[in-house]
Amino acid sequence: MIALGSDHGGYELKERIKAYLEGKGIACQDFGCHSKESCDYPLFGRAAAEAVSRGECSRGIVVCTTGIGISISANKVKGIRCALCSEPLSAEMTRRHNDANMLALGAGLVGPNLAERIVDVFLATEFEGGRHERRVCQIEAIDG
Repeated sequence: MIALGSDHGGYELKERIKAYLEGKGIACQDFGCHSKESCDYPLFGRAAAEAVSRGECSRGIVVCTTGIGISISANKVKGIRCALCSEPLSAEMTRRHNDANMLALGAGLVGPNLAERIVDVFLATEFEGGRHERRVCQIEAIDG
């Protein structure tokens, strides 16, 4: 199950990603928002991140206009490693090396076709472990 969240600026891209994933048989849980009416991204980034942190969803995808604010919000939740990616290589590397469990996208920066490719790479790429495991453990040990 993939957790989804967005604000009004990311609503249309989130809806496109949801339809794309469901079309591929991938279950999603949508934590909002549910319209293009102005709203606050921290609420929806946090809700999606908490579902991933609790293990209710295996990974999460969050979207706002730039992806910056919602990724910062998601990363405030313990156990979340949310990476803002605007092309597939970053999505691949953050999975391989950082074991990122959430992906942030900027709807104002990434079009729907590119977003689908980034999502595909993010979901298909496995964590390499090895020397990267030690670093992920160090990230997790940081207590703000």
